Amino acid sequence: MEKGFKVFDKNALDYDSWFDRHHTPYQSELLAIKQAIPLQKTGIEIGVGTGRFAHHFDIKHGVEPSENMAQIAEQRGVEVIRAVAENLPIKNESFDFALLVTTVCFLNDIPKAFSEIRRILKPKGEIILAIIDKNSVLGKKYEKGKAENKFYKDAHFHSTEEITELVKQAGFGNLEYWQTLFKENSKKIETPKKGFGEGSFVVIKAQKIST
Repeated sequence: MEKGFKVFDKNALDYDSWFDRHHTPYQSELLAIKQAIPLQKTGIEIGVGTGRFAHHFDIKHGVEPSENMAQIAEQRGVEVIRAVAENLPIKNESFDFALLVTTVCFLNDIPKAFSEIRRILKPKGEIILAIIDKNSVLGKKYEKGKAENKFYKDAHFHSTEEITELVKQAGFGNLEYWQTLFKENSKKIETPKKGFGEGSFVVIKAQKIST
């Protein structure tokens, strides 16, 4: 997450306004993530950004390395720790679930980050990952144009299969998937479907298993 986060510092307001300019896909993403969020559980969002997702799902805690992004999240009522996913200053078994929304593509060391997340989760705690699948229509478009995109220039997109394998290697099981953003530039908020392979935005939920 360290790589390139200064660009988020410089462009925090521009990043945050994206969600207003792209209201329909944002609402579709929220619907997909909602399927995975456990009710009445204590969660944390890693790579909380400006708090657009944490605030919506009433997640009170976040981790974010960008100072300016974190300040906006705090204005939305999120308590933000300035840190990166690979080194979380959080006690063992502190949370029921951890949410990461399009954060994985910015991580410097995914296995280390997943190990840290597993550590801070309670027994049977859940990791919830939302990604742009690199094999999808949107994923291919982002990959092709990322050199010109200030936010995604340093991003490394992954397939759902790749992330699934890394999640399993980190000690998680019982995986579930939801997907949305089936049509590019859709004018309608899309209803999420279970599984993956059709939608560009994929939500992966996995449970911490005993080792």
